[in-house]
Amino acid sequence: MLPNVGDVFSGKVVSTVPFGSFIEHPAGAHGLLHGRQAEVGSSVQVKVLAVDSEQQRFSLELA
Repeated sequence: MLPNVGDVFSGKVVSTVPFGSFIEHPAGAHGLLHGRQAEVGSSVQVKVLAVDSEQQRFSLELA
């Protein structure tokens, strides 16, 4: 289940890549926090910027 644009949640950092960090939504989906390297396993407060239901992905910013 994907979140809605504008949702704010606290998610766990599950992995990092050169262009950002993937954050796990409480429902299990993973979204990209672009341009931020966060420590894997840490918790961050994020806001949903955009949702692509066709690709089953969403982008985030720090809340």
